[in-house]
Amino acid sequence: MNIGLLMFPDAEELDFVGPYEVFTMSNEVFELEGKPEPDRVILISEDGNPVRCRKGMTIAAHESIATAPKLDVLLIPGGQGTRTEVNNKTLMAWVAEVDKSTTWTTSVCTGALLLTGSGVAKGKRVTTHWAFVDQLAARGEAADVLKNIRYVRDGKIVTAAGVSAGIDMALWLVGQWHGEQHARNTQRAMEYDPAPPYTAAV
Repeated sequence: MNIGLLMFPDAEELDFVGPYEVFTMSNEVFELEGKPEPDRVILISEDGNPVRCRKGMTIAAHESIATAPKLDVLLIPGGQGTRTEVNNKTLMAWVAEVDKSTTWTTSVCTGALLLTGSGVAKGKRVTTHWAFVDQLAARGEAADVLKNIRYVRDGKIVTAAGVSAGIDMALWLVGQWHGEQHARNTQRAMEYDPAPPYTAAV
């Protein structure tokens, strides 16, 4: 399976780095079991050049939107850059075209803005970062923007609320295509067992 993670200037790092860890760790678990790695995980930028993300991390892309192979999974992160990229006609047209043949089209945080802005999530139930729910709902492109939920599936569209929820969503996706036990093994290999020090609501 070809799993493409889109990057753009001012994308939120953990929105795609977290799922990248999940998908690549899934491959490592297969390797440790003596099995071939089944998935190719691809970082994609519009022009194939490195991208400077929101917190200052610069990450190299594997492919551009022109050279990327046909994708089975597309993941779009959030971050302040979504406010600019939603008006990028070239990128929005690419998202819409890629979605035609994906098995899953997904987003994390305000990446949902690019799914609705491209028309991919038009009329779908979605979620996004808690601070962006009302703004996304006001655009009127989604059927409903759900609050207080980690991730939402509507058909093949899956949206996650924020950075840590993107990891949850990615693990769920691994379970969908490789089975629950493999997803559990991947989760354990990552030592992903969140226990935040501050759990009271802000």
